[in-house]
Amino acid sequence: MQDVLTLEEVAEYLRVHPTGIYRLLKKHKIPSFKVGSDWRFNLVSIERWRTSLETLYGDNEAPSRPSSRHR
Repeated sequence: MQDVLTLEEVAEYLRVHPTGIYRLLKKHKIPSFKVGSDWRFNLVSIERWRTSLETLYGDNEAPSRPSSRHR
């Protein structure tokens, strides 16, 4: 695997839909950089980010938005 991934490659690597990656980008929640108008992702940075989420949230899924009970 390459050291730098495209948006489609990082989505496949993380097993999420590309739309989910765009949402993370919009909220500045995923390490990334732009080359021209295209997003790129450093594999080492993605691994560190993923590991930090595992440490923070454990085996539970990271919350994406507040539940309707707490509104």
